[in-house]
Amino acid sequence: MTRIATYAQFWPHYLREHARPETRRLHYIGTALTLVLLVVAIGAGGWWWATVPLAGYGFAWYAHFRVERNRPATFTHPWWSLLSDFRMFFLAVGGRLAPHLERAGVATGR
Repeated sequence: MTRIATYAQFWPHYLREHARPETRRLHYIGTALTLVLLVVAIGAGGWWWATVPLAGYGFAWYAHFRVERNRPATFTHPWWSLLSDFRMFFLAVGGRLAPHLERAGVATGR
């Protein structure tokens, strides 16, 4: 694979690494749970902070290792990967992810 030097190059790569709908669905569950647990952690403090990354990474890594069968982008581009997790989540929630997937060469079935 060619070296990814910019976020503009990373984003389509990230989407191709999330080609299966089940992978994206598990990411959405982890991201939503992360947001909920973040609110709880802010309100309650204490050990709740430990659950925030566990929720997001747990679902995402399971999806990569068991569903997509690839290596999570977190291992090579942690910050871009984190940004992209939230970007993909909010685009999906807003119904605007399909064009991004199509431009990246991921079949959407529409």
